[in-house]
Parts: sequence; structure tokens; C-alpha cells
Amino acid sequence: MTRRWRRPAPLLAAAALAAVTLAAGCGSRHTQAGSAVTFPPPPTLALSASASGTTWASLELGGSAADFNNFWQLFARRPGAATWQLVTPPGMASNGGFALAGPVGRSFLAAFRPSQNITYSPLVSSADNGAHWSTGQVAAGLAGVPDALATGPASSSLLALTAHGVELSRDGGSGWASLATPASLAATAAGRKCRPARFTATSFSPGGTPLAAAACTRPGATGIFAYSGDGWKAAGPTLPAALAGQPVTVLRLSTAGSHEVALLAVGSKRAATVVAGWTGRSGRWVLTPVLRTHGQRVLSASLGPDGSVGLVLSGSQGEIVTGPGASWRPLATLPADTQALALGPGTSIEALAGHQTKMTVWARGQGPAGWVRKQVVNVPIPYGSSG
Repeated sequence: MTRRWRRPAPLLAAAALAAVTLAAGCGSRHTQAGSAVTFPPPPTLALSASASGTTWASLELGGSAADFNNFWQLFARRPGAATWQLVTPPGMASNGGFALAGPVGRSFLAAFRPSQNITYSPLVSSADNGAHWSTGQVAAGLAGVPDALATGPASSSLLALTAHGVELSRDGGSGWASLATPASLAATAAGRKCRPARFTATSFSPGGTPLAAAACTRPGATGIFAYSGDGWKAAGPTLPAALAGQPVTVLRLSTAGSHEVALLAVGSKRAATVVAGWTGRSGRWVLTPVLRTHGQRVLSASLGPDGSVGLVLSGSQGEIVTGPGASWRPLATLPADTQALALGPGTSIEALAGHQTKMTVWARGQGPAGWVRKQVVNVPIPYGSSG
């Protein structure tokens, strides 16, 4: 489904310059010569995240992606509300999914990924928690990873992953600078310790420092890097000795309050394990104990406003960790079609299930199944409008 886009609003026109292509670049295997590392696939774009008191979620509904009958939808649970609302911006081709960037000033910024023959990424911003949207377009598409677009503490700071690497704007998008390509990062002292295969995420630290994450082909290296005026420095945690000698992929990199939050996949295939980590004001990392996946894939990874992390694994498994110093805790078998977990407020946990034309919200409860159906949102799906 294609549309004629109206002229971008000033915010979107600025942000548009950030999103040069990474749709192919981030999903490709740009490995060093001789590398035989097999990296785990990235999490899907299904997730929930909190920004300025609102919890947002993106889920895939509809039918077959092969027939372009899948339509990603955006939902919001506004401050103080107990229920979710459908807030997908109208009139857009959503087959490719969303990148949620978070607040830009008083507005929330997201982007649609390209799909079919559409090579650009429409950007949307809302100043009223999704009730109304401003739309624009970019020259090319964003990556198929959850953290492809990021906003800094200052509303004028934007980061994007592109086909060329990581790009930064400090003036709202009027001017852009290339911060790194996989090759240029690999040539730095920090990069040589990682030998990055591909970029996997970008973010800002709580203080506004640009961050980039990668999958490392050098065993035991954690590919998180911070940029300053004199270049890139290694900023990732040192893994415990028990995990040394295994390849590390950064699956998620984001910020929650005063913490940088990272989700790492260590190893590959059935031997893969998952570790989450947080930084504090000192910049030192605190890591969780290892979560053994027993061959199950991490389908989605969501972040709570307090730094908690919730995982949906294949096999209807769910795991949560509440923050620094905590251990992973398994959840009761997830309801069918669960795509993401919504964490908070407080200790509340919801499983967000999407199937065809419905989003079903399940609250963690005391029943025999461990989940209680809380809400069903009916979603109008325009079957046959794409392709």
C-alpha cells in the first residue's frame, strides 16, 4: 500500500535526514575474512517500551507476511490508564514494522520500516500520546532491529543505523555526521578487540553520549562502544571467565532512567545463553547470572521504565529480571500468540498477544494458568490492500 505523503513537519524533516538505509546492511553478514561465527537472529520488532509515562507496544497482526497481509500495529497505555488503545497512525503501509525512538522534546517519535517496493521509512511523531500524528518521509529505510533509531536527552540529538553505519545529528537533523562504519570501527583500538561483524543497535547514554553496539567475531569481546571527540572507546562489560571464548552479540541497547541497559547473547545455536547488564552513575556494569535458553530463540525483548527486562522465548516461555543485582525469573507458560511483555507500573506484568484482528492483554494472576485475560482490542486489518 503506497501513499502520497504531505510535506514533513519541521521535526520530521530534520529527523528524515538521519535514516539512510540499513535495511539490508544490518541484516547482512558483514563478517571479517575467515570468520565462521554463527550469530543468533535479532529479536523481532515486537516490543513494549515506556516514554514520558506512556507505555507503547508494537505487535504484528493480520495474516501471512509472504502475502503482505501482515500489518504491524502500535498501541499505547497512557499515564494512569489501565487499558490499551490502538494508536497506529492511519494511512501508512505498516508491513515492515516499527522502530520506536522515544521522546523528542514533548513528542514521541517512531518510524515505519520499508516493505515491498517502498524503500523509505515514514516517520511519525505525536505530542498527545498517539491521539494525533504528524507524518513525514525519509529518503531510505531503517534497519530491521529494535534499536535502529534513538533520541538523546537533548531533543535535538538523533542517532540512526544506516547502510553506511552509525550517523549522528546534534541539531535536530539539519546536519549529519557519519560516526562509524563497520570497517572504520574495526580499524580502531577498541574495534580490533571486537572485530565487529555488523551493527546491532544504537542508543544514547543517560548523559547524552552516542553509543553503538555490534556483534563481535572475536570471542569474549562485548561490542558496546561510546563516542567522544577523540573517537570510539570500548564501553561494554567484561564477561565472567565462564563465558570467555564465546562470541557475543548485543541484542538490545537502550536507556532506562539513569541506567544504560544491554541484552547480550553469548555463544550460538543451542549452547547460547543470555545476560542482561546495567550501568550506574559510576559507569560500571552490573550483570545478571546467565540465562540458559536450551536452544530457544529470544523472540522479543522489552524494557520497563525502571530498567527491568522481559523476554519472550520460543516455546511459549517468558523470563523477567527486575534490575541490577536481580536474577532471571521464569514466568508461567505464556498465553498463545504472546509477542511481547509489558512491564510496570510497579510489579505488574502483562503478556501482549496478537493474532489476526485482535490484541489480547493478559495480566499475570493467581489462576491455574498463571494469566488472566484483561482486555481485547479489536483491530481493523485492511487485508488485500498491500502487494
